[in-house]
Amino acid sequence: MRRIRTPNMAALSAFEAAARHESFTFAARELFLTESAISRQIAMLEENLNVSLFVRVKQRVVLTKAGRLYSEQVRGSLRALERDTLSIAAHGSGKGSVELAIMPTFANEWLIPRLPRFYQQNDGVRVNMGVRNIPFLFEEEHFEAAIHHGKPVWPRATSEFLFSETMVPVAHRDLIGRRIKGPGDVLKFPLLYLTMRPSSWRQWFEAAGIPDASPQNIACLELHSMLIRAAEAGLGIALVPEFLVPESSWQNGLVRAHGLSIPTVDSYHFVYPEHMRHNQPFELFREWILSEAHAFEAARKPHG
Repeated sequence: MRRIRTPNMAALSAFEAAARHESFTFAARELFLTESAISRQIAMLEENLNVSLFVRVKQRVVLTKAGRLYSEQVRGSLRALERDTLSIAAHGSGKGSVELAIMPTFANEWLIPRLPRFYQQNDGVRVNMGVRNIPFLFEEEHFEAAIHHGKPVWPRATSEFLFSETMVPVAHRDLIGRRIKGPGDVLKFPLLYLTMRPSSWRQWFEAAGIPDASPQNIACLELHSMLIRAAEAGLGIALVPEFLVPESSWQNGLVRAHGLSIPTVDSYHFVYPEHMRHNQPFELFREWILSEAHAFEAARKPHG
């Protein structure tokens, strides 16, 4: 069987740049090489893989289907290698970055408004965020930690409690007016719920003493921010975590559709591979977010 050697970094860098520009000329300028040097690297790569990565069309080069697929894989690998290199270079220095997987509405409404405090206390550490809504294996992703809503369970990771949440029904005042006297009146309106929480309204009606409620007009949306905006636009009554509703929405006419709120069984957790505790930028962020979360949780609890 023909042995395929792992390409060297020079070949991969040349290919990634050429693929991104679909031009050997621009790749050469970017990498401070000659165009013939780029061409040689690509030729050796194609020979090693026994696959055509580019086709020549008149005076330009165009990626083949295989070339396009490989370019995406190579680009992702090079970026991951760059992040890993920066991370290990920052190890123990107190400077660097934290790669955080997070739910978008949580990031927008809770974390990002608080991040300036973290940056003021930890100059040189930055938090990079990407969207993930469900658990994943850290070994297969570039993320170093995640914010998770659910049970304190994550495959091969440590989970630390942040805070709980309370769900409230919200709607625009012009939609409901004064027509909701009791919980059953909620059924007169379209009901909106989160795709990942299909049983949320059933739980609310059970808490309201109407376990047999059967909503007829319902719609699901993928993000809490979508639910809140839809309710604000008068599309229906949304059941959402109260802390995620921005002040601007209340000012724009969003109101509590009914006084009943329900605590959820699940909570928010900070999850990470145990080995990250040896990374100083990560540990600074971990200590800060746990402190912020616990202060937030304590401030919401009634005193006395």
